[in-house]
Amino acid sequence: MKIAIDAQLLSNAESYRGAGVSNYSRELLRALGELVRAGATPHDITAYVHARQPGLDGIEQAVTALPLERPAARIAWEQSALPVHLRQRGADLVHGLVNVLPLAAPCPGVVTVHDLSFVRTPEKLPPLKRAYHTALCRASVARAAHVISVSRQTASDLQQYWATPAGRITVVHNGVSPRFTPQPPERIAALRRQNDLPERYLLYLGTLEPRKNLDLLLRAYARWAQADSAADSDVALVLAGAKGWYYDEIFRTVTALGLAGRVIFPGFVPAADLPAWYAGAEAFVYPSLFEGFGLPVLEAMACGVPVICSRVPSLLEVASDAAITVAPDDEAGFAHALRLVLEQPRLRSALRKRGLVQAARFSWRRSAEQTLAVYEAAAARRR
Repeated sequence: MKIAIDAQLLSNAESYRGAGVSNYSRELLRALGELVRAGATPHDITAYVHARQPGLDGIEQAVTALPLERPAARIAWEQSALPVHLRQRGADLVHGLVNVLPLAAPCPGVVTVHDLSFVRTPEKLPPLKRAYHTALCRASVARAAHVISVSRQTASDLQQYWATPAGRITVVHNGVSPRFTPQPPERIAALRRQNDLPERYLLYLGTLEPRKNLDLLLRAYARWAQADSAADSDVALVLAGAKGWYYDEIFRTVTALGLAGRVIFPGFVPAADLPAWYAGAEAFVYPSLFEGFGLPVLEAMACGVPVICSRVPSLLEVASDAAITVAPDDEAGFAHALRLVLEQPRLRSALRKRGLVQAARFSWRRSAEQTLAVYEAAAARRR
């Protein structure tokens, strides 16, 4: 079978474009390529990318010459030129890695839906972005021979909001790369020196945007700091990640709470440095209002870091009982969780151990194998 994969959102940029769904695209393609090279699948796989990607051995890369890193150009190409390429290559199936399929494709399609945040929390996105995501994702799901959702939460949302039949949805969880592992002390010490970090810090990592609920985290941190002991007065809060949209409120909250000297904004963290940032933290805190999957929680656990996160369905799928979970609107609950983790070494040790066990249940190889099974089932139904 000739499988074509739309991977135009795979980016080499050291910015938010190189994280999130780009990371999903890269890791899944890498794992699929490993299966091809190992002879575990007979299928020919071609990925359409706008720049050649390293580390995708086993996958043919079809590089487009157009500047498809720009959203308008990419959308136009996906819906007009890609169907022509699929016909010319004789593709038997096309997979849209990020919420969208070419609607005029001449072959069956599989689409991965990461979340329906643009439906569930529309006020958190700019209007044009919300309208595009809603229209094209809904049309792609309707056209798809099969839908991959990255969590049971997303599968439930597809059924609830768009009446997608359960039989057309398969949950394939994200994996975690083997590079996310506990780090040697010397690497953590070097990270602290290079970034002028204190000995102890709490870490959030993700895009700075309203859906991540950072205003509540800042208020919870301020509440904890007002009651902290002298020994804990040097624990900083690191909010790492690129600016998304509507982020100004976060900086205003820092100023209003008098936290300017205690909250650190390092910006986007390069992929190679992520394990050390995780491993150096006293705890990883993820208060998001809504997630499709919540990969940073999984990465943090794999690095042996205690995790505090929102008690929302998708994050519970990832963390299970290996994290302290708090209702996303419970400011006092997050402050209490910070106090527990920072003041109880035995609790931190227990969370580290449980997190490592939980993270080991996820792998990109398993994700790739399950994705191939979806391809084969979708093609068999069409035949």
